[in-house]
Amino acid sequence: MNALVVDNYISEKKPLLEQQPKFVYLSKEYVFPANANIVRALLDDACEQKNYRDFILLRSDRATFTFEEVRERVNRIANLLIKDGGLIPGHRVLLRGGNSIGMALSWLAIVKAGGIAVATMPLLRAKELSEIIEKAKPSIAICDASLRDELDQAIFTSNEKIEVIVFNLPDSPEDLGSRAAQKSDMFTAHDSNADDVAMMAFTSGTTGKPKAALHTHRDLLCACNAWPKHMLKATHEDIVIGSPPLAFTFGLGGLLLFPMSVGASVYFPSKPYTPETMVHTIRDVGATITYTAPTFYRQMAAFAKDVSLPTLKKSVSAGEGLPDATRTLWREATGIEMIDGIGATEMFHIFISSPPEEVRHGAIGKVVPGYIAKVVDDDGNEVPRGTVGRLAVIGPTGCKYLDDPRQANYVKNGWNFPGDAFMQDEEGYFFYQARADDMIITSGYNVGGPEVEDALLKHPCVAECAVIGKPDEERGMIVKAFVVLKPNYANETNLVKTLQDHVKAMLAPYKYPREIEFRSSLPRTETGKLQRFKLRAEG
Repeated sequence: MNALVVDNYISEKKPLLEQQPKFVYLSKEYVFPANANIVRALLDDACEQKNYRDFILLRSDRATFTFEEVRERVNRIANLLIKDGGLIPGHRVLLRGGNSIGMALSWLAIVKAGGIAVATMPLLRAKELSEIIEKAKPSIAICDASLRDELDQAIFTSNEKIEVIVFNLPDSPEDLGSRAAQKSDMFTAHDSNADDVAMMAFTSGTTGKPKAALHTHRDLLCACNAWPKHMLKATHEDIVIGSPPLAFTFGLGGLLLFPMSVGASVYFPSKPYTPETMVHTIRDVGATITYTAPTFYRQMAAFAKDVSLPTLKKSVSAGEGLPDATRTLWREATGIEMIDGIGATEMFHIFISSPPEEVRHGAIGKVVPGYIAKVVDDDGNEVPRGTVGRLAVIGPTGCKYLDDPRQANYVKNGWNFPGDAFMQDEEGYFFYQARADDMIITSGYNVGGPEVEDALLKHPCVAECAVIGKPDEERGMIVKAFVVLKPNYANETNLVKTLQDHVKAMLAPYKYPREIEFRSSLPRTETGKLQRFKLRAEG
């Protein structure tokens, strides 16, 4: 659908050209027409040109939809968004829900109609959602019925006018599915410019304030031809499952866009996975590819030892560092060598990885074809092989923050700096060393320490605090807080649990400090700056 009226809010707040990364398109597989819509390419063209029409695309324990059936439902939702929601190209649509067919259909419909999908994790609280609403300014929200309360609070706080459409509301005429069923199943994809923004992915930086990473239709098309084509090498016969939320770019790529690009199918559970249920689901649905974080694989290994998984061929790990011990446990339990990788929300997906047959002990892998990576010093000069430095990357995707001064920290002279310390050996393998900032990565989730500190400081007993990531064998890191109490609370009991519950009530539960240590003071410089590095050294 072509519309005369377009919302330019995002285009007006994109980084200036001189602040954007350099984009390189090293082969024809990364070159696309000036006008390209990612959903038209992955869904309409799949049905009309690639003979995927009758291939199963979306699966659950309740329903199974082919590519053609998905297209019909996506078209109905797109018509609903435009006719009932007033969507015009460039409008942002907030998505709130767990991994499900409903979430997948909604994402595809938003982008096909020319909107910008803003997916959020189901664990986020009203405070976090209100910050996203303030930044994205969505006109519509599509929300799982069970998660509406926090969204309503966030909308009320933000004072924005947002049309809320609810799904998973059985037997109700207000349900997304019921409303969409009344619309036409014919819809022509918006003729998007390839460089129009298709989605906005939020990530918490070390300041705790949400950063909105923008990705265009071109970015997503390039991503489909990069890591999955060269490292994963999936086919239309694959059945994919995994735990990363669709609100994470790791999940969106692995559990929707990449399978669509090769005609494969994705299974979504009715309830969030536990390590045990994921193992049984792999067996029961005949899954061939799985995605999750190292922590989950480590916990799954104990169950996989006792369950035959004859269909599983490939296991992808990302989201946090993969310990060799975890890789070994999974290999011993399943016979599968994991595909490790490092990516970034700002880059959309994985840019360093290796296929199973090229795994090197302790290394994440080599640069994915289409990207260029190097290890540099603080001035941006490449360091000798075997020397630790900062990782710098360029390729067909790159960081474009929405109206954020931190763009200048991530992109320098056209190169992307994900904030990781690496070493590269003579054969081109990259070895992860540490985060170069205060980001805490715990069980695959990113947590900004200052955000947790802010929540703790809102409790009346806390005088000051500092939050760090503490190395942990099971989770990669855990959130640890050092707290200085106000004098009249010094003798209170059960304060650890009190503060943990306090943070859980304010933030997504995975952000709460699993350890709290009480101190009489915190290390600071003479000018009063907190010295977190000293606390990290102490653990």
